[in-house]
Amino acid sequence: MPLFQVRSLLLPLLTEALPEMKKHSVNFLLFGWQQALSCLFPAAIFLALAVTKYLPPMPLLHRYDLILMICLFVQWLMVKYKLETKDELKVILLFHVLGLLLEIYKVHIGSWSYPEKAWTKIFDVPLYSGFMYASVGSYICQAWRGFDLDVLNWPGSKKAGLLGILIYGNFFSNHYMYDLRWFLFAAILLLFFRCYVTFKVNGTVYSMPLSLSFVLIGFFIWIAENIATFFGAWQYPDQHTGWQVVHPSKISSWLLLVIVSFLLTAQLKMVKQGKSRSRSAEPVQTKSHQDIS
Repeated sequence: MPLFQVRSLLLPLLTEALPEMKKHSVNFLLFGWQQALSCLFPAAIFLALAVTKYLPPMPLLHRYDLILMICLFVQWLMVKYKLETKDELKVILLFHVLGLLLEIYKVHIGSWSYPEKAWTKIFDVPLYSGFMYASVGSYICQAWRGFDLDVLNWPGSKKAGLLGILIYGNFFSNHYMYDLRWFLFAAILLLFFRCYVTFKVNGTVYSMPLSLSFVLIGFFIWIAENIATFFGAWQYPDQHTGWQVVHPSKISSWLLLVIVSFLLTAQLKMVKQGKSRSRSAEPVQTKSHQDIS
């Protein structure tokens, strides 16, 4: 086929496709910006970890205590300037309590440790550690509101609640009985295989399988965990002699934690909106709806 004929065939296609490509390129940048805004609380914690690691020792004020003060101050700022609502604050505080209980248990059995001194330690666990879990809750709340998230084909309150309890319980029981995480993953796929999350970017509605979003968030939290351990947030047993990359198997643990966080946030959001029952509608494929799965 002569080149001028190829050009005459491709030009109309490119002319039609370029505006759509431009729109999605802009939306991708806006998506990244909104993600950054949703990560304000986690970013503040990382900044606190990084800065305090290189500060000279201060009399009567240990590093972990200073990090706790920074976390409390950031949380106060976010509520004061309405970056988080009071209802979202309640969810985040619940994450803090659940995370702190898990930390106390895991430190007690030797899964990891907090080697530095602090006035604000409970059973060898600094109180600021609960904010690392709370920051995951903060991210989910911020993203839910910023992207106007909705969930299609939600399996219902009872099933989702039971799964969340089983996942959280397995974090405690897996040291004394068989680790059920792979059975839990199977249950997650079975329960959520028809479940989609929709989100808006610049007026365009996109959708993604909910299970895929769990995997992506879990992976990025694992990357964040490597950054946190590098700055001395906590130490795994194999990091006592020097920092090294956290084993990739931890991604599965973070994935399960993300699911618990999402289930809790989703249920509270749906109760708030009067949506305790599953929505039966499938994602509608329209011009403004883009499936990115």
